[in-house]
Amino acid sequence: MVAAMDINITRVERSKLNEMSLENIPFGRYYTDHMLEADYENGEWKNIEIKPYQPLLLEPSTAALHYGQAIFEGIKAYKDTDGNAFIFRPQDNYKRFNISAERMQMPQVPEEIFMEGMRMLIDLDKNWIPQNADHSLYIRPFMFSSDPVIGVKPSDSYKFMILLSPAGPYYNAPIRIYVEEKYVRAAPGGVGYAKAAGNYGASMYATAEAKKLGYDQVLWTDAIEHKYVQEIGTMNVFFIIGDTAVTPSLDEGTILGGVTRDSAMTILKEMGFKVEERRISVDDLIDAHKAGLLFEVFGTGTAATITQIKELRYKDYVMTFDVENSKTAPQLKKILTEIREGKREDKYGWMYKI
Repeated sequence: MVAAMDINITRVERSKLNEMSLENIPFGRYYTDHMLEADYENGEWKNIEIKPYQPLLLEPSTAALHYGQAIFEGIKAYKDTDGNAFIFRPQDNYKRFNISAERMQMPQVPEEIFMEGMRMLIDLDKNWIPQNADHSLYIRPFMFSSDPVIGVKPSDSYKFMILLSPAGPYYNAPIRIYVEEKYVRAAPGGVGYAKAAGNYGASMYATAEAKKLGYDQVLWTDAIEHKYVQEIGTMNVFFIIGDTAVTPSLDEGTILGGVTRDSAMTILKEMGFKVEERRISVDDLIDAHKAGLLFEVFGTGTAATITQIKELRYKDYVMTFDVENSKTAPQLKKILTEIREGKREDKYGWMYKI
């Protein structure tokens, strides 16, 4: 067990924040003054420290570079109207991180390192939390195998780190989505439910092909029939069909169990919607659209928050949505934002105070 006093802190002499503005900052381009780093060696965690953000020195034979044993999480921190710093549902990300670690044959990261280390790091760099609309402090915990050994086996050593990045919105406007029916993101028995780095690397080719057609992202379908929708490349997906909010089920283990997805389901129920987690075929969506019952489609994710979808294309059938007059996604986003900024009661205990 690692207590807070066991995490060594080395502070920067001068903050980079003095030379930059946090207004209109792009997503994932800039990093705060400090980072957390810890090593797993000989069956135990050691060298746990918070230090100035800096490059890593790695052997060319580092196992993660060759065999992809790497996982990560995405979390966000906010400030309320009084300037207090909070993290949104970090315990859920911590649990999911270790689920990913188990699937990828990696060690469990103790709560004292993940949660307390994150708290201490954000407390040190809390002035980096933007307070502009749609801005936040993005938190990136990650772990990778660090053995300097070429061989297909689980590593004996690992490095766990946390980076912080002040960030604006991931998507600045409603997006267009292409339903993918050739390439596969995940199959039953695979690692689709884990937040493994390789899942994202493998998705890039299909996404690039969709972008050539003018689309922002792909909506993946099942690996067997290419008939049932799963998730979008950067987020989970919801469909408002009549008075029901429908999202693909997690049962097959091919979809990431998103924290924002779970939060959205809770709030949608509060808003009066029936919420269904089930298999959804593309034919179901087309039938609902033709009947005038598919009112909205939107994505949910830590980076993407709540992102409206203005167009969904399957083969030559194009579904467009009146995002200017949509009600559900904007209201859902408003409620989540108000909870995160302390403007609405946090009755579910989602906000973790720094």
